[in-house]
Amino acid sequence: MPLLGADMEAGTLVEWLKHPGDEVHRGDIIAVVDTQKGAIEIEVFENGVLDSIAVPVGQKVPVGTVLAVIRGVGEPGAPPVPVRPPAPAPPAEPAVRPRASPAARQAASTLGVDLARVAGTGPGGAITLADVEAAAKPAGAPKPAAMRSAIAAAMARSKREIPHYYLSTAIDLGAAMAWLRAANEARPLDDRLLPVALLIKAVALGLREVPELNGFWVNGGFQPAPAIHVGCAISLRGGGLVAPALHDADKKAPATLTRELRDLVARARSGSLRSSELADATITVTNLGEQGVDAAYGIIYPPQVALVGFGRIADRPAVADGRVAIRPIVTATLAGDHRASDGHRGGRLLAAVDRLLQEPTAL
Repeated sequence: MPLLGADMEAGTLVEWLKHPGDEVHRGDIIAVVDTQKGAIEIEVFENGVLDSIAVPVGQKVPVGTVLAVIRGVGEPGAPPVPVRPPAPAPPAEPAVRPRASPAARQAASTLGVDLARVAGTGPGGAITLADVEAAAKPAGAPKPAAMRSAIAAAMARSKREIPHYYLSTAIDLGAAMAWLRAANEARPLDDRLLPVALLIKAVALGLREVPELNGFWVNGGFQPAPAIHVGCAISLRGGGLVAPALHDADKKAPATLTRELRDLVARARSGSLRSSELADATITVTNLGEQGVDAAYGIIYPPQVALVGFGRIADRPAVADGRVAIRPIVTATLAGDHRASDGHRGGRLLAAVDRLLQEPTAL
């Protein structure tokens, strides 16, 4: 059972998507687990053969519990794949199986809702968790309250155990917003770049220069991360918060980050995130600009060691070239773990983010 965030203690096995004897490959979805964040798709991280299943469907087990055993090709007990007889086919499913997110299927089972009678409002007509809850009358179980309680416990532990320091800086986005407007003129409305994509890319590139803020505090020491996976704080419609990762954000163009962020938001709110997206983030970015917030001072999400916050982009008086002018300004903040870094390093990251945003063509 993977740790899918500091606020997770246990999970319930909802569905097995592979069976003993099946080949599995890195990236395959092997199971669905229900947590406070919804139903999460569990990925495989090694190639091999599913040898045995240790946790049956419906059982709730603590983080760290062995769910299944996978043997690599050639290991004892796992004959070479080319000569392995095919695994027995799983029981046939009904000819027509409604498309639904894992969270929607779990909720339907819990609330006694027949998915065949539910009209889906998700992409391609897929049934979402909200559709099931609306069909249940009354709406589903109070999961948002449970999630809020778990988040509160994790954040209280973070503030208690992590010596936070906070920094902030005002960044002139005149060059970035001008570049963004020009880039979006040739794009259809549904494919226009988001300002937050530029902010995320600048943070990711800045972490290359200040790697002390990209990683984890584990077993009393800092463990640098080999890649830059930016967790994006996403509010859920029913309440609560998740921060799935944009993997290798420093290597992706703003257009790619925009598409992937939109996809993350949609899947987070429909309950179809992957385990790696919730477990891999090496830093978190929270953007509260759309809520009209001037500045966001966050709490570090352990075991990460930093969090970057952005407020709204607002026209403000600023000095440029010796003159006072109205410029689009955003306040960027940093919460850092004083065990892993200090204000000097944190200041270097914010300065790098500022410098990078002045040259948007290089992002």
